[in-house]
Amino acid sequence: MAWLQIVFDVDIDDAQAVAEFLENAEALAVTMQESQGGPVFEPALGEAPLWATTKVIGLFETTVDSAALLTGLGELLHPKPLPEYHLAKLADKVWEREWLDDFKPMQFGERLWIVPTVYEIKQANAVNIRLDPGLAFGTGTHETTALCLEWLDNYLVPGCQVVDYGCGSGILSIAALKLGAKSVDAIDIDPQALQATMANAKANEVESKLSVMLPSGFCGGQFDVLMANILANPLISLAENLSSYVLPGGEIVLSGILFDQADEVIKTYNDYFTMDLIRRKNEWCLLGGTKIKK
Repeated sequence: MAWLQIVFDVDIDDAQAVAEFLENAEALAVTMQESQGGPVFEPALGEAPLWATTKVIGLFETTVDSAALLTGLGELLHPKPLPEYHLAKLADKVWEREWLDDFKPMQFGERLWIVPTVYEIKQANAVNIRLDPGLAFGTGTHETTALCLEWLDNYLVPGCQVVDYGCGSGILSIAALKLGAKSVDAIDIDPQALQATMANAKANEVESKLSVMLPSGFCGGQFDVLMANILANPLISLAENLSSYVLPGGEIVLSGILFDQADEVIKTYNDYFTMDLIRRKNEWCLLGGTKIKK
């Protein structure tokens, strides 16, 4: 069976509306990707991140009335013009095999492995996390996530209490719990991310030690470790709040930061922590610090 793929090149303001329109038009799948060469867009607080230019991709059965679909989208976006698009027929494939070609078991540090559910666990004595690609970000394939996972493997102290701010798929929360954390509070602005986090935690049998919540539902307190794998601008804006959630002598771990942004983030957090650049992968880096005891 063949499929019809429709790809729209849209700007930030229209990306979500186009994606929702395709979903309502009974697309079999809707995905978003960064347009080639497009810079990463850093959102204001409370907004979901999108790229400055985004490809919105809809997959349909070939029986779909593509002309009617394009007309309907044009009416939705009016008076803006219909975005640039292209149509392509795709031959049927074993889609599970397609993503497995890119997503295989991965090791982080000495003990930690991320293993898709279709693979057997070969490192029985390792700390294994079962995780498949999904709608929420965070499977370990991006440098920012990998940096955080390696930090957890190397430095997490068993029995500590952790905040995972911007939890995405919950991969960092699950890794922390499997590595011995006493509890994790996982926070995200996207309810879908919270659902994915809890589902993945249940699949890894650590849900009893995990709490998930929107920022508005977080009661605060102070914790041994706070991890935030988001972006530099939100990290700077949230510095006072995030710092208040860490115990004196506790650790903060920040990622999602480009190397040329590191100095500004360090300067902002130096009021609260003894900050340093822990590690760099390509253009991304991980920052960490110990809360100053006053």
